[in-house]
Amino acid sequence: MAELEGLGAGGVGTDPRRVLRQGRAFLDFFWDIAKPEQEVRLAATESLLRHLREGRKDDELKYTLKRLVEGLGATREAARPGFSLALAQVLQAFEEIPICSVLEQIKERHNLEKVKKKLVRNAAFGNFFGVMALFQSGRLVKDQNALLESIRLLQQLAHHQAHLRDLPRKTLIDIMSEVPESMFEGVLFGILQSDLASAFTSPENLHLLLVGIQKFPSVLKPKKLKKLFGSPTVVNEENIPRLVELLQSAAKSEKKDKKLPSVVFDLLQVSLKENAFELFWEEGVENRLLKEKSGPVSYMCYRLLGSALPLLSLDQLQMVLKGKVMQHYGEHVVTSQLPDRSKFAPEMEGYIEEFLSSCDDSERQLAVMIGFSTLTNQGNPVFSSSSRVVKHLQPLALQKYVDWLKDMFLRPDFDCCLDFSSNRQKQNKENANIAQHKITRLRKWIIHRLANIIESTVKKEESLVMDISRFCFFHAFFEAKKKTSQINEANVLPAEPLDEQAHFMTENYFFGLLQTLNTMTVLGDTEKAAALREKHIHGVTADGKLWIFLLVEYANKLLSSEHVKAVKPFTKEQRDAWGRTLQSVEKLQKQNKSDSAKVVAFQQLLLLMAIHLFKNQSETVDVLSDLLNCTERAFSKEPKKKKTDNTEPGWVEVMVEILLSLLAQPSLLIRRISKSVFVRICPNLTKRGLQLILDVLDPYQEQNEESAVVVMEESDKKVKSAQDTDEEEDEDSSDEGNALAADESDEELDDEAMMALDKNISALFAEQQKRVQAKKDEKDRIRKEKILRRDYKIKVLDLIEAFLTKQSENPLVFDIIEPLLQVIEQCMSTDSDKQEVDFLKKTANIFRNSLCRMKQYCKRVDVLQEDLHAFVERLVKKACKHTDSSVALYYFSASLYLLRVLKGNTSDKSSTTPLPEKQNTAIPQASQLLSTGCLDMERVTAVYRQALTQFLTKRNSALTSSMFHDLFTRFPIMCKPLVDTLVKSITAGARQHQQAQACLLLRNVLLRRELKLFMTEEEWEELIRESISQVTKSLKAVGKCIPKAEKEKVAKSFELLNLLLKTVTEEHLHVKLTEVEKVLLGLNQPEGIGNSARLDSLYWNVMRWLNYTKPKKEKTANKPEQETESLKRKKKGFLPESKKRKNRKKGIKENGVAPAAGEDGDPAAPEEQPLGTETPKQKKGLVPGGSKHKNQNREVRENGVAPAGSGEAAVNGGDAVAHKKKKKKKNLNRKRKGDGSNEAEQVPAAKKTKGSVSQEPQQKQSKAKEKKKAKKAPLPQD
Repeated sequence: MAELEGLGAGGVGTDPRRVLRQGRAFLDFFWDIAKPEQEVRLAATESLLRHLREGRKDDELKYTLKRLVEGLGATREAARPGFSLALAQVLQAFEEIPICSVLEQIKERHNLEKVKKKLVRNAAFGNFFGVMALFQSGRLVKDQNALLESIRLLQQLAHHQAHLRDLPRKTLIDIMSEVPESMFEGVLFGILQSDLASAFTSPENLHLLLVGIQKFPSVLKPKKLKKLFGSPTVVNEENIPRLVELLQSAAKSEKKDKKLPSVVFDLLQVSLKENAFELFWEEGVENRLLKEKSGPVSYMCYRLLGSALPLLSLDQLQMVLKGKVMQHYGEHVVTSQLPDRSKFAPEMEGYIEEFLSSCDDSERQLAVMIGFSTLTNQGNPVFSSSSRVVKHLQPLALQKYVDWLKDMFLRPDFDCCLDFSSNRQKQNKENANIAQHKITRLRKWIIHRLANIIESTVKKEESLVMDISRFCFFHAFFEAKKKTSQINEANVLPAEPLDEQAHFMTENYFFGLLQTLNTMTVLGDTEKAAALREKHIHGVTADGKLWIFLLVEYANKLLSSEHVKAVKPFTKEQRDAWGRTLQSVEKLQKQNKSDSAKVVAFQQLLLLMAIHLFKNQSETVDVLSDLLNCTERAFSKEPKKKKTDNTEPGWVEVMVEILLSLLAQPSLLIRRISKSVFVRICPNLTKRGLQLILDVLDPYQEQNEESAVVVMEESDKKVKSAQDTDEEEDEDSSDEGNALAADESDEELDDEAMMALDKNISALFAEQQKRVQAKKDEKDRIRKEKILRRDYKIKVLDLIEAFLTKQSENPLVFDIIEPLLQVIEQCMSTDSDKQEVDFLKKTANIFRNSLCRMKQYCKRVDVLQEDLHAFVERLVKKACKHTDSSVALYYFSASLYLLRVLKGNTSDKSSTTPLPEKQNTAIPQASQLLSTGCLDMERVTAVYRQALTQFLTKRNSALTSSMFHDLFTRFPIMCKPLVDTLVKSITAGARQHQQAQACLLLRNVLLRRELKLFMTEEEWEELIRESISQVTKSLKAVGKCIPKAEKEKVAKSFELLNLLLKTVTEEHLHVKLTEVEKVLLGLNQPEGIGNSARLDSLYWNVMRWLNYTKPKKEKTANKPEQETESLKRKKKGFLPESKKRKNRKKGIKENGVAPAAGEDGDPAAPEEQPLGTETPKQKKGLVPGGSKHKNQNREVRENGVAPAGSGEAAVNGGDAVAHKKKKKKKNLNRKRKGDGSNEAEQVPAAKKTKGSVSQEPQQKQSKAKEKKKAKKAPLPQD
């Protein structure tokens, strides 16, 4: 026990240096605990605990406690919580550590009385986090003495509010809430009695009292409370003023936290417990707090209202929801809609949602929903009509809420509403009929609320959905003449009849509701409903009926009723169309289930247009008539007549025209149903029907129409402008004449003449202004029409995409290819505004993903073989003619799609290339690879050979190598016919780039294993021989110095040659390599291949197949040179000898004189010539010594062997590239310095002049500084 006490108290024991010597890993735990990242701190704490448990060493545990206690008062704020948590975990893990001794160690280490003034803050936080660690360990409430000392310490820390604010008080409250009642009564009450007695002096003390009353009611009884502060209850009339002051102080102290102060919520709970809630709410909150008109106090009242909802009874809820706080909140919501205003509505909605989700009482739920729905601003509820909180309503509460909404719609009762007007609305007196204005606003909100209930995810029955739908439909299109029990919606007459605006508003919301019904999943818990949901069927009831069909039945019932009348009565023609529609729908329901997709399509469209007959009668009746005729023809059982050119269009063409016209409608529901209908009739689509869709996308047709319009407009403008100019000239001439006359007789003009002249001038300017405005309006009209036309085309593209997706095996797909390509081509050449770019992207995505990359394709092309081959030729030729490679790529991809279709189809005439016997047995899939299907190989080969020849011989071809790479990859059968063209183009290419591309393509072709399936062994060997011969001829033309433009060609030639020589070696082919070996040896030039690391590496990869290896260079040759260089490097921070005053003149004499000639009478070598003594010719590079001839005397390798002592390092493969890069960088630095790097090596470090260049530090200087220093260098003295 003594050891443990010494452990906790930090007594002298083990030498701490022994702990430090144990290793760095243990000490790193404490560094990580202090880091700001929470994840790092937690991981370090876990690692420390694991280490202490496994080691069980007293010295480590003692050192840990010492370090953690010291870290509690760390300067860094992020470190303190880390050390506090680590200390809590250690105390929890090692219960043998006395907690009192740890508390004494904390108080001793962070003594507030002895610490310096500037460290008081750290010491205060050290004590606070120390108590927090003891409390978080869970052992503090078990130790009475430690608990008392901790409470005293927290009371002492409460005086340091400047640093800790209210943290000690909050911790004291947390500790008290965890203490058992017996310990509170026996231990804590005595020490906290003074704080409890002064509860009304600060919010913290009041909070302490409120927590004690709730936690220990049997201890803090009314009698004891009266002894403490003179009253048996907290909430009473006497204490209200003091409580209000404390609540105001609490609100202002926590305004940045944006949450309800805990003391306020506890006071609310105590007031409920003392049955004084009404007093607290009315006197304290409404009559005192709200009158202060302070932002933090107002927000506190709103939060108190939201937090109180789960705690209140039904009567209390109704009182609160009709009070001043609600009205104050409503005014805030209205005024906060202005910009730069804080908005509380989302937070209040969160309180409502929390209450509804936790409350099971439907009456209380309904009270809250009605309470917020009746908070109105001139009739319009401030509660959002699209709020999602309704999803938490109980079914009974939801039904009652819907009934209340419907009743308020029919009989608006503003007496039950908490209605208010803002100051601006009170000042605005434009609305004379304010009562009607309120009713209109309320009805608009209610209809939207009803429609949103159907859209929400709340659990609802089909009867409720149908009830809301009927209600909206009835009040959108009908009116009740008198009450009738036969129709529920006519059972109650509106107290205030609906005007035209109300009907129009309800109509708009109804069609939004109709769209929701069309996409709604099946409701109900039955097995049939679950089965329909699994099939992802939308827009139907559990028994499979369409929602829209039920509404049409209801509409028919209303039309036949005598007690109601339509807002827009039908004419005889419209009534006949309505009747025919119902008959047609009945017939469709009796149709055979085999045509179910077509039946559903027609039925859905007929019902939708029937509903729209109530909205747009004149427009819809024509569409409905065409649709009815189309339906009769589509489902007629008469035999089909043979079509001639003069016959009327079929039902599919009529349906397509109807759908195209409906796509232009602004209604999203109509467009969605039109697309779904088109998907269902896709299998019946004809070529004429498809052409109707493609005509909309035809860019040339649109261009012709626009050009015609523009031409007409321009011609009109020219005529008008000519007339205008004539009139203006006449006016100008008359004005000039009048002006001259005025000049001649100024005195004769009186005031009336001047006024008349002013009127004429103002009329002239007004006329001119009208012309300018008319031109602007015309331009704006044309721009808007273009936007609408482009938007319509984007919608039509959805039909194309749907057809390609659903009918990818339909032969009509081939008719879509060229129109899409024309759209892409046209969009590429026009202006690039955002809408145009979107249109282009969508078209390109459809072409690429829905057409070219589709796995399914047409399998019935026997009749279309000739047309498809001609189509391939046409596409490839257009790709060749294009100048834009991006457009050419789409044409080429389309041709590859047709190739796939032709190759994938089988015909009687299709043949398979005979295989060699060995290969035929080796590869079972060979016959499939070699099958040509319906391909005419000679015809296809000719067109692609022509394209390949153009790509490799024409300088500016739009074709790219990736196109032919795709051709060879996807269709290996095309490799053999085109490989000869590639071989010839190695030397016959137009430029080096084309020759390089020929090498690249040939290499890719040779790598394909399928190529050998199409060739005999003799043909394969001949191909390899001819390829090597062509590459050899190409490399022969390469000079000793390879220019930059030719490096690509040489690199690709080496890569191809590497594959060819590998093939010859591994397959033991009889190919002579003498010529290629001779050419390759001749290319081994330092100024050629040796100049490029990549070419050098590729070169030696080729040479190894000819039994040549890259010569290895001895690294020892560079060692003496490196040693001398290291000796010459001057020490940093020391003055060079040549800069010292005593040696300056000496250095000039020694370095200033250069020898005139060498031993043989030749000029001095560059290495022997000091810097600054070059002649002008040497500086220009005309004689040795200049930078351009620095490598002139370099020895050349012969036959792959470098002379000894050349100084080049020996590297192989990838090392060669790295070595060349380093060498290139070194040479580049030397070039920047001129010749100084070589000459400076011969000058002693102690005698370098200003012109000499040092190795390491001075190499970083710029070229301009070097030239400047070279000019300042001393000249040679005679």
